[in-house]
Amino acid sequence: MTETLFDKIINKDIPADIIYEDEKSIVIKDINPQAPIHLLIIPKKTIPMLSSADEEDKEILGHLMLVAVKVSKILKLDNTFNIIINNGANAGQTVFHLHLHLLSGKSLSWLPA
Repeated sequence: MTETLFDKIINKDIPADIIYEDEKSIVIKDINPQAPIHLLIIPKKTIPMLSSADEEDKEILGHLMLVAVKVSKILKLDNTFNIIINNGANAGQTVFHLHLHLLSGKSLSWLPA
């Protein structure tokens, strides 16, 4: 499997603005933010995309959600944020290493009412 941009960030081969890190995940600022706060929550285990996950990944998937909550509390987001997962190129995924987008600080007008 080819090493992804996120693998290189996890391995500290390239720099990133790290907001949070634990043994299973890393949270970085998005380099092309779509909101005042736009973070990427990345598992250290490489899973190409959500639809590639299987039963053995359920613990890390839950962990990523809990990291989102933890980071939102650290940043005092007052329980006001969006979590987005792009799955596949046609859904906007550009790095094929599963990651969650945490966005906050503005209303996202494209969301359904």
